Amino acid sequence: MAQRHSTGRYRDSRVVQVGVAGLVFGSGPLLLAVVISHLKGDPNPNPVGPGILCGFTFTPSLVCLVIGLIKVSLQKKTTTRFGPGA
Repeated sequence: MAQRHSTGRYRDSRVVQVGVAGLVFGSGPLLLAVVISHLKGDPNPNPVGPGILCGFTFTPSLVCLVIGLIKVSLQKKTTTRFGPGA
């Protein structure tokens, strides 16, 4: 059986997926609002809704991402290199 690349394990982790999704869908609207206002030349953008969404989702998403990365890296260290019957 071929060894799986280490980034595949990170992508398969549900906790890492939740953390990345939270960062993308929580911070994405705020970043999009800032980019659009900059392109339009608005000197005083006021994206209150996306700012509140980002404020509520950023820290929990970051915590999920860090916990998932630590969890996967510890699982990778505890698994053996040899399969059953080796």
